[in-house]
Amino acid sequence: MQELPVISKEPLQTRIKKPDWLRVKLPIGESYKHVRGLVDNHQLHTICESGNCPNMGECWGAGTATFMILGNICTRSCGFCAVATGKPENVDWNEPQRVAEAMHLMKVKHAVITSVDRDELKDGGSIIWYNTIKAVKALNPDATLETLIPDFRGNVEQIQRIIDAAPEVVSHNMETIERITKQVRIQAKYRRSLQVLKILKEGGMRTKTGIMLGLGETKDEIIQTMYELVAVGCDVITLGQYLQPTPKHLPVQRFAHPDEFAELREIGYELGFDYVESGPLVRSSYHSETHVIKNFGRNKWMAEKIKFSNTTL
Repeated sequence: MQELPVISKEPLQTRIKKPDWLRVKLPIGESYKHVRGLVDNHQLHTICESGNCPNMGECWGAGTATFMILGNICTRSCGFCAVATGKPENVDWNEPQRVAEAMHLMKVKHAVITSVDRDELKDGGSIIWYNTIKAVKALNPDATLETLIPDFRGNVEQIQRIIDAAPEVVSHNMETIERITKQVRIQAKYRRSLQVLKILKEGGMRTKTGIMLGLGETKDEIIQTMYELVAVGCDVITLGQYLQPTPKHLPVQRFAHPDEFAELREIGYELGFDYVESGPLVRSSYHSETHVIKNFGRNKWMAEKIKFSNTTL
């Protein structure tokens, strides 16, 4: 049996040219400037900036953003992530209220909150998480909320705090397939992340995850991962292209064609996901306001199939 390639953090001798379908518009417009001002004035962190998200201009231009709580320094050193690694600052117990107030000023109908990993904290940051969700709900009762959480090292008590706070969607990203998880998510474990999603689902949450393409995975491995995610009840999956943030991060092994993303979307729905968001520039929070709605994605997919069937008769 032929061995699969092992990915390395060493830059490729010849960098793969970025294809035309990965061109990103620069962030402009008054709505973008307004969101930027609110984020700066309230001393908030966003994964949009820290993660170099290619959709920041589009999302901020629409008046939405993904807030990152518990600081902007992570205790983990994932090979794909642009967020700084090191010793985090002390927990800011006023942060939950600041996030809630900023969202209120933005008048958002839907928001995403994520965080760095805080493995040095006894509670893993779960108390701040709980307080933030509750503060957001109290000040923004009509808004829906997605929380993109770390694995909390699989600690059930800490995961239960998220369930008790009851956001509309709880997301935890697998990021990649099992074989290369150790290289991509150095301190994480594939099976542990599956267990986190299972615990969330059993707690009554609408669950979501994300996978990146272009890190050395095979098509069969992606499908196997999707199959295992459906088996633990995961409702929503996002699939997007990995983009190397800096030369120090894992290199891009390949750029997946839009047709491959379209095929994986079909496979995802056929496997049983309720919503599949799949495309080269897709990131976890992209179009997340629709990920909240049960059957929205599946119904849209079914309508597309019926329309295609009718046009081919």
